[in-house]
Amino acid sequence: MTALGPRPGPRTERLALPGVLSPEQVLRTVEGIAAVQRADGAIPWFRGHHLDPWDHIESAMALDAAGEHERAAAAYRWLARHQNPDGSWYAAYPDTPDGVAAADPTDRGRESNFCAYVAVGAWHHYLSTGDDAFLDRIWPTVFAAIEFVLGLQQSGGQIGWRHRADGTVDPDALLTGSSSVYQALRCALAIAEHREEPQPDWELSAGLLGHALRHHPERFLDKHRYSMDWYYPVLGGAVTGAAAKERIEEGWDRFVVPGLGVRCVSPNPWVTGGESCELALALWVMGESDRAVDILRWIQPTLRAEDGMYWTGYVFEDDAVWPEERTTWTAGSLLLAVAALGGDEATTAVFGGERLPRGLDSDCCA
Repeated sequence: MTALGPRPGPRTERLALPGVLSPEQVLRTVEGIAAVQRADGAIPWFRGHHLDPWDHIESAMALDAAGEHERAAAAYRWLARHQNPDGSWYAAYPDTPDGVAAADPTDRGRESNFCAYVAVGAWHHYLSTGDDAFLDRIWPTVFAAIEFVLGLQQSGGQIGWRHRADGTVDPDALLTGSSSVYQALRCALAIAEHREEPQPDWELSAGLLGHALRHHPERFLDKHRYSMDWYYPVLGGAVTGAAAKERIEEGWDRFVVPGLGVRCVSPNPWVTGGESCELALALWVMGESDRAVDILRWIQPTLRAEDGMYWTGYVFEDDAVWPEERTTWTAGSLLLAVAALGGDEATTAVFGGERLPRGLDSDCCA
């Protein structure tokens, strides 16, 4: 992989957002993610920490949005090499020095949303590059991952969240995780449609899942204190239009701290960069770009570090960053949010969802 250039280019200038990031600041953030990426393509949270498949993919998508396509492709090659025979990935892998063979996973559980997200990343990379050869290579990886995830789908449409390390399945479903899987299923269907390889079973599964997300909260574990459960059905594309607006307004005062960002857990005095940037993306999806820009602007003074990376969170009652870690996925979520707001076509396609298949309509079903 080639090193990043020392000066902003057209891609970083396009990601710049007045009042949020300058082209030079964008470049430092992209360089920060790239500096963490290993020679084998893996992107841990930060060097010396573990990586998980979902956050690895989010960081790869941010690199694509910044025009670092070879770095992103290397991240997807890492995923293809480390996929388990059943189509899954483990929940956590240790960081290793460059040139050292990958160590044993640190968490042998296999989480459904972690595994499904490769479809979102693969479709985003294809839309960013137009590389049909990449799509041909990654298709078996995506296919196997989706088949594994749908093996965890319950009769009510929800997706069981985890295949435990001991081989048993936890059938409980998480609203956030299932919302992410819904986005991934739609991206997987878009890939299948592009390849002219229809997957009617996936269409049915996506329809059932979308129906559960919209109409049956009782089928998911109660995590209402977590902001992700508030906005993710909107971000994942299951809840749209007036229902999305109503959902966001209902939780706004509970989770949003004006001038600072979004709480991770209510009522804790802790705002986090990932949740703030994801809410900004959800607001963009709803057509509320002004509020999205406000959120991104608020987090800059407290969460942006001098090296262009982002602290995970800020405890405002103590005026302290916590934990003291600057994660690739936090920086990645920020870059994806500004990419959507700036009209990056690949990013708007996978999050806006206008051209993504919705699956078979199951809203007539109980």
